[in-house]
Amino acid sequence: MIELEDRGEVTIARMVRGKGNALSLDFMRALIDMFDELERRPTKAVVITGQGSVFCAGVDLPTLAAGGAEYVREFLPALLQGFERLAKFPKPLVAAINGHAIAGGAILVFGCDQRILARGTARMGLTEVLVGVLFPAWAMELARFATPPEHFPTLICTGRTWLPEEALVRGLVDELVDAEGLLDRACAVAEELGRIPSATFAGTKLAVRRPMLDTATRQTDLERKSIIDYWASPEVLENITQFVERTIKKRGSA
Repeated sequence: MIELEDRGEVTIARMVRGKGNALSLDFMRALIDMFDELERRPTKAVVITGQGSVFCAGVDLPTLAAGGAEYVREFLPALLQGFERLAKFPKPLVAAINGHAIAGGAILVFGCDQRILARGTARMGLTEVLVGVLFPAWAMELARFATPPEHFPTLICTGRTWLPEEALVRGLVDELVDAEGLLDRACAVAEELGRIPSATFAGTKLAVRRPMLDTATRQTDLERKSIIDYWASPEVLENITQFVERTIKKRGSA
């Protein structure tokens, strides 16, 4: 589901699950294992990217809808753990956004230290409100941390997605590059960050993120059971099923 490729002291982590790299239970477990492995490796910095025209399409909603409450009660804790692991990863993380980064896929981008998007037709945004689900605290606080305050309410409350130029204007990414140069540029940025002494970078990153980490941890402790119960409720599962029927399956049959 995730292929690792070393380029000198930089490791490229390429998501290759297929199905838009959508976040399933197995995929989240693979992502958590990846962070554990990369923290143990001598790797100085990591580039996260996708394949084809998609970086990550967010939660695997068809699988979630089909699995029902039982699946949700396994999946959501793994999702929370994966986002927490992303937020706390001590080494430099660079997102090489090759294509669409939607919902949970955008959260993966927001957890990175530098975010580089290919020019073209890829869209970025958070569509959770359109699906009919609430944001878990780790997703909400990563988005809040990475987004300029003047754009944050629109990002969260509208479900809109934006093309690369508008994503840059709104501060969702740090820079745009031509698609053919995306990976080289991301690796160059990763190498730059990797030259910073590792303890210095990790300590500085932790200090910068401390308010976000503290808030997300506190809120997750308060709401863990309620947010899982909410996602597993018949009403929310019906919201998800209806969203799948009118969007994902409709596109698949077109």
